[in-house]
Formats: sequence, structure tokens, C-alpha cells
Amino acid sequence: MDVKIGFVLIFLVGFLGIVAGLPTGPSSLNITYNETGAGAANPWMVNISGAYVAKMNISSISQNSRWKGFVGWVNGKFTLDDSTGSTVYDWSSSTTGGEVYATRGSGSIEWGNIGCANTSQINSEDSALQHSGGDNISSTFSGTNIETYVIASFSVGVGDCFASNAYVDNVTQNSSFEEIVLFDDTDIVFATEIEDDVGGYDGGIYDFQMIVPDYGNESIGGNVVYYLYVEID
Repeated sequence: MDVKIGFVLIFLVGFLGIVAGLPTGPSSLNITYNETGAGAANPWMVNISGAYVAKMNISSISQNSRWKGFVGWVNGKFTLDDSTGSTVYDWSSSTTGGEVYATRGSGSIEWGNIGCANTSQINSEDSALQHSGGDNISSTFSGTNIETYVIASFSVGVGDCFASNAYVDNVTQNSSFEEIVLFDDTDIVFATEIEDDVGGYDGGIYDFQMIVPDYGNESIGGNVVYYLYVEID
């Protein structure tokens, strides 16, 4: 059975102080569009004569409420600010690189303890969100990264982290929009590279695409809240 995921289109603006050298919360975040699939299709009528047997192939597409997507654009610059936010100087660039991070941990990420999440830590997140089956976190992020990253002071080499890639032009691919799974000794952190105006899942041009899990048990009320961070290179 094919499944589809609803997406939130996000515009992030990040101002990263050069002295800090760590990912930080964006200075602003504007959700420009929040959409999902069309929902259930109309039923098909089947009309055959009595005493006959009809053999049929049935295809179905269902929205996957156990996952959600963040897609959008990032503008940013390096600044030299004081404690009041007054800027002595800033360095803007026509291209933006770095990462966007999403975690359901409401406290600050311990960037000094960040590392690739292992199987046990991902399985624990599956249990915490009551995810099971072929669309759980461990199954979705079953590959490994082909890109390298420097996150705070932690270097990620090729093949170090569990990873997945969001679709481009409605099909699977592994050359852009890579997303990896991290852990900071307390919380799972999803991270995706900031691209520079790359064609995305629907043919539009985006800087990042990522998917994050919601509750795996649809009987649980409410949604999983995520906190976003951005790191500008």
C-alpha cells in the first residue's frame, strides 16, 4: 500500500553569531502553507453477474498520519552582535549552507554531546511514539549517509549515521535532501542539509526537505511538537 505525507512549507531566517559557532533557534519562522492530500477516494462500483468470480488488482493510496514533513527556504547571515542584539557588522551571502534540525525535546540540545543515533536509541524513540511496522523510524531511516557534516564540534563521516532522503519530483532519490538521525544523550534530533535552491518533491525549488515522526498510534490525542534549530555555514 502506498502512503502519502502532508507537508508544511516553512520560511526560516537564521542569524548566527560568529562567536557562538553552534546551531541556534531561528530569529523568525513563517509557515507559508500547510497542506495534506485530498483524502479518501470515491468507491469503485463492481457489477458482475451472480455465479461469476472476478479477479482484480486493487491499488490504494492512504495519507500517513504517523509522519509529517517540513519543507522550505532558509535565509541567513553571520552577525557580530552585543547582548542587546545591536549589530556591529554582518556578513550576508547569496548562497546559504548548513543544516536544519528538528527535535521533540523541549529543552536545549546538548551540542557538546551530539552524535549519530544508534539502533537502540532509535528503537527507544519508536517505543516512545508507539511506532511499529514498516513505516517506523528505524525502517524509514534504514540507510546511511553519503554526505559529511560538521555539527558543533562533532564530525559525521560517510556511513556514520542512519539516513534517508526526501523525494524529488515525486520519486525516490539519494543525491539531495539527505536527513540523518542524531542523539544528544537525551533526545533524538533529526538533521537535514540546507541546499541552495534545489528542485524538491513537487518540482518546486527549496532549500530543505525533511520528514519527522508523529504518534504511531492514531488513538493518541494531539500531535508531536517539534522544535527547530538552524546552523548557517
